[in-house]
Amino acid sequence: MSVTRRGALPDTAAPDAAYDVTVVGAGVVGCAVARELARHSLRVALVEARGDIGEGSSKANTAILHTGFDAVPGSLEARLVREGSRLLSAYAAETGIPVEPVGALLVAWDEEQLAALPRLAAKAARNGHHGTRPLSAAELYAREPHLGPGALGALDVPGESIVCPWSTPLAYATQAVRSGIDLHLNCPVEKVQLGGPGTPHRLVTRRGVLRTRFLVNACGLYADAFDALVGRHDFTVTPRRGQLVVFDKFARGLVRHILLPVPGALGKGVLIAPTVYGNVLLGPTAEDLDDKTATGSTAEGLAALRAQGGRILPPLLDEEVTAVYAGLRAATGAEDYRVTAHPELRYVTVGGIRSTGLTASLALGRHTVELLADAGLEPGAERPLAPVRMPNLGEAFPRPYRDAERIARDPAYGTIVCHCERVTLGEIRDALASPVPPASLDGLRRRTRARAGRCQGFSCGATVRALFEEGAR
Repeated sequence: MSVTRRGALPDTAAPDAAYDVTVVGAGVVGCAVARELARHSLRVALVEARGDIGEGSSKANTAILHTGFDAVPGSLEARLVREGSRLLSAYAAETGIPVEPVGALLVAWDEEQLAALPRLAAKAARNGHHGTRPLSAAELYAREPHLGPGALGALDVPGESIVCPWSTPLAYATQAVRSGIDLHLNCPVEKVQLGGPGTPHRLVTRRGVLRTRFLVNACGLYADAFDALVGRHDFTVTPRRGQLVVFDKFARGLVRHILLPVPGALGKGVLIAPTVYGNVLLGPTAEDLDDKTATGSTAEGLAALRAQGGRILPPLLDEEVTAVYAGLRAATGAEDYRVTAHPELRYVTVGGIRSTGLTASLALGRHTVELLADAGLEPGAERPLAPVRMPNLGEAFPRPYRDAERIARDPAYGTIVCHCERVTLGEIRDALASPVPPASLDGLRRRTRARAGRCQGFSCGATVRALFEEGAR
């Protein structure tokens, strides 16, 4: 196993040195596919253009573990979200990824939306989710007393949860690396030369040539561009920007559930949700763009969010804003994933993975390996994966700064570096020494929460940077 960020790639020119499978794209889906492949005695590479895992859409989402109640019945997405929700819930408990089953309320603000709730309940039942039930306005306000005036009722959706979106892909990548896969970062693929029968494909990257028998496209926003490298033009990805506002932890007491709107044509719409870190999210917007790098926030987008947030939960606007951010989802014009096997090319595209990709990730990993087997890969017998236990980033679970026994064993866990988020020296040290260490201060933030709080690193930034630079040497 290895994690590389620079230098020439391993020599794969010899026939027996080629990778069995290469997964391109180390977002939450690519990491899940690599983890699933690591169950088998295969030589596997996970290749990522950027310097860290989870640097694309995976790092900027609404962090919800969906039930799939509102997916299109009978679609691949509906099946994989339902299966993935079960798998990820169990995996989170096993590995220490924080999950809080807060439930969701689908709030109706007018008669048309109220009339849509029974149809959404019937749709949920067709998706195997039979726990939904209508709530009267009185029941709704008893559940959410800070809700704005004028709500007519809601659909109660038990089982919807909030999850840590940073720990999840990191857990997959860590487990895959510990189980024997090679992770190559800063390694964009520029050209693909498809091999004939019995001949490996040849991937030309900025760090050299890599050869592989089978190939998986998990490139997210760039799935269509990578498809084009192998001669496929099956769909076009339109980046759909979602801007979000993060409110300070003092806002957490204002909301008890995930507050969902009745869905519209561009998606699930603007929601308000607590986070496992103790904050409250407002968003996202849904803006179709041409630029796949346009992750900046706009005054217009934030103003629209505040206007909607003020209607849904008026006291929220009195709270401090900790941060704003924007993510891009891979819209393809279809109400389903774009997952396709091309056996003649020994190639699988895992594209069009929308906002439910975090939830469906483990199921997508399984499904992709099944498609590879159908395309001719012989994965062989399964073997146990290396165990992992992730550092807890959630407020509802014990954190090191409150663990007296742990501090007694190692005082570094009692030395707070980031006071806003109560991140300790021991946690930063552990992240820097982990199997998949951060490549940047942002990567360290996603592993520890350092610099993610109210002051956004104003107080701790210099110390955190010094620790990072010392640990990165």
